Amino acid sequence: MFATILTWIGAVLGIAVLLAMAFGTYVFDLGDAFRRRRPEPAQDQSELPEGTPSSSASA
Repeated sequence: MFATILTWIGAVLGIAVLLAMAFGTYVFDLGDAFRRRRPEPAQDQSELPEGTPSSSASA
């Protein structure tokens, strides 16, 4: 009886670990997607790397 209970507890914990590993990748992917959608702060013209076209040059 005790062995059967431990077997079921182990099975449930194993399924929980598998689900956490499977859905954990989606959580991290969503975090990256939200981070990419967030607008970057405006850079000062002096902070732009050399060779980067400025917005005033295209006007």
